[in-house]
Amino acid sequence: MCAAACLTAVPASAQFQKPEDAVKYRKAAFTVMAAHFGRVGAMAQGKAPWDAQAAAANMAVVMSVHQLPFTAFGAGTDSGDTRALPEVWSKAADFKAAADKMADAMGKLDAAVKTGSFDNTKAAFGPVGGSCKACHDDFRKK
Repeated sequence: MCAAACLTAVPASAQFQKPEDAVKYRKAAFTVMAAHFGRVGAMAQGKAPWDAQAAAANMAVVMSVHQLPFTAFGAGTDSGDTRALPEVWSKAADFKAAADKMADAMGKLDAAVKTGSFDNTKAAFGPVGGSCKACHDDFRKK
């Protein structure tokens, strides 16, 4: 799995001509992911009415983009307009493990949403939110 992740990261990092391009890319990808994840979260938390079709449509977007930002944490992208902490690079294995944990939980949430069940979605939402928070706590400036 690591080899596959590393191979995917090479072409992605090669697409950025300047480090600031990578920073902009990952911030944009996180923004899109958060917007659509937030819509599912609002339903799962009872803050918005449950709509199985809307949840599925939003999760489709999340699943399309949830791994994109992690391809843009290459060398030289640790400065400038970023909230990433130095630990992203100094503890790269821990950062990758956090990203993998989020991706795993996101896959389970996607499967739950696809059942059309509010209860399944609500149960699967918490672990994703927890993995996001843990990564923010350890790898993102407040």
